[in-house]
Amino acid sequence: MNNMALAYGIIAVLLLAAELIYFRIADKCNIIDKPNQRSSHTTIVLRGGGIIFAISILVWMVWQMALGNWATVQEYLPFIIGLLLICGISFWDDVHSLPDSVRLVVQFVATGLMFWGLMGQGAWFVELAWYWKVVIGLVALIVFVGATDVINFMDGINGITAGYSLAVLVPLVLANRIGGFIEESFLVVAIIGVLVFSVFNFRPKGKAKCFAGDVGSIGIAFILLFAIGRLIMQTGDVTWLIFLLVYGVDGVCTILHRIMLHENLGQAHRKHAYQLMANELGMSHVVVSLLYMGLQLVISLVMVYLIPNTVLAHWIYLVVVLVLLMAAYVLFMKKYYHLHEEYLASMKK
Repeated sequence: MNNMALAYGIIAVLLLAAELIYFRIADKCNIIDKPNQRSSHTTIVLRGGGIIFAISILVWMVWQMALGNWATVQEYLPFIIGLLLICGISFWDDVHSLPDSVRLVVQFVATGLMFWGLMGQGAWFVELAWYWKVVIGLVALIVFVGATDVINFMDGINGITAGYSLAVLVPLVLANRIGGFIEESFLVVAIIGVLVFSVFNFRPKGKAKCFAGDVGSIGIAFILLFAIGRLIMQTGDVTWLIFLLVYGVDGVCTILHRIMLHENLGQAHRKHAYQLMANELGMSHVVVSLLYMGLQLVISLVMVYLIPNTVLAHWIYLVVVLVLLMAAYVLFMKKYYHLHEEYLASMKK
């Protein structure tokens, strides 16, 4: 136990040093985030600090190689290659904007690699006929790419990506201690990476040292989806996606709202519920981030510890929580969306 604690301590120091080195590079190369119509910040901030999430997984892989755990490295290799691909293209997009089509193709390829690595994790999946494997694979591909983009869309205020990631990773660690679906060290090192990023981002509005950038939000989405994917493959229970439900409701409902308003979905906006809280209602970024973090954490912990471990009970719980969250979203928008309309009207003057 002491050896593990020492190893985690060394990894934390290495990741902190890596983040500080990146800041120097970003500063010299002018990798910055300028405010736009979607932004909830008004000053220029270093962009791409979330690259530490991918670096943390690379450090974990090197650690496993040093320990001689070659079978583990081989098992996780398709995911790691996919992570490097998706983070590489996302980082390039942070520096020089790329066409959506290019990013989407890479996302599908990277997610395909991830799913390839997941296929052998579920005995139920291995026993399926080939055509069912194809159908499930295609559905999973679309769902995972969509979930990655939703998590990316939700990265708009200080601390929300870091806080929400912790609210997913911690329950995953606890669920893993019950079911054993992934290497615990993988999740712990990912948590360390998030905590290092939090030091520089989980701060009040206007005081963040860096933003995650697409490389960070998409990178951590890929990591979270891989871990949840392993849990789903082991149990055959898709309801474990409830670990992402708060983001999912805000993200999907906002997309549907914008479709109802006949808006161009490719244009920047500030219509997410968390953005209305931080902008129109003037709530602290930290408070809003903690609200999303706490809500998801409670939902996930109830799933892990209080709901009977049956597919039926999981589905009932998922549907009940989904309905409640959607109702809360609609009521919130009915009460406060007029403030955003007033903001838009003031921008036209």
